[in-house]
Amino acid sequence: MSRNEYRKNHTPPNKGRVSYDSIPSPSSSWNNSGNLKPPNLQSKTSSRKSNPIMYSNSSGMLKPPPIEKKIECTLEELCYGCQKKIKITRDVLTNTGGVTQEEEMLTINVQPGWKKGTKITFEGKGNERPGAYREDIIFFISEKRHQLFRREKDDLELGIEIPLVKALTGCTISVPLLGGDKMNLTVDEIIYPGYEKIITGQGMPIPKESGLRGNLKITFLVEFPTQLTRNQRSETKFLNLWNTMSKAK
Repeated sequence: MSRNEYRKNHTPPNKGRVSYDSIPSPSSSWNNSGNLKPPNLQSKTSSRKSNPIMYSNSSGMLKPPPIEKKIECTLEELCYGCQKKIKITRDVLTNTGGVTQEEEMLTINVQPGWKKGTKITFEGKGNERPGAYREDIIFFISEKRHQLFRREKDDLELGIEIPLVKALTGCTISVPLLGGDKMNLTVDEIIYPGYEKIITGQGMPIPKESGLRGNLKITFLVEFPTQLTRNQRSETKFLNLWNTMSKAK
């Protein structure tokens, strides 16, 4: 017997073979022709909804929102720095599950150049609640209004009133500085309403640039008299003519 005849006589019929492609799946069914119908695939969506928990973490402890407080500072304190001590009272839990109060003194070292809105955070210094971490306390710097100066970023602005005669003839004035010092400023030009003079380095400290300060911007306000006598009118005309001739030279 040849090898091919042996294979032909000993090969099992196709009826007994099993193909993985023809194994019916649990969701398959047979049609009328004896063939498999594809499974009826349906997506199932859960109607269960979950709401996110605010301020939660993997440990299950809640993180409550912080306590916000305002701390006022003068321009001088924000310019030269200072130390602020704030006494706080908070709720704490006892071993028996009750609530008691305790006090603590917090210290804030105000740095030169800090601005309005600067935030200082004390973590875990607030109230204690069951199942939650202690609250944080956040202090925001607030700037007190100054009688003379107004702050604009790192610069200071100052308004100075001078009589009309000095505005026309030039003058030397004493300029107040933040902190109480004064300096003399000589102006030879004719000063008109809104005239500005800038003094370099007499503004607020610049925190990110050690040793540098902003500028002091002086705006002159000219005092105009409500009435003039005939002699005053003549003097004013003479002064205007004299200033015009001086500039022409």
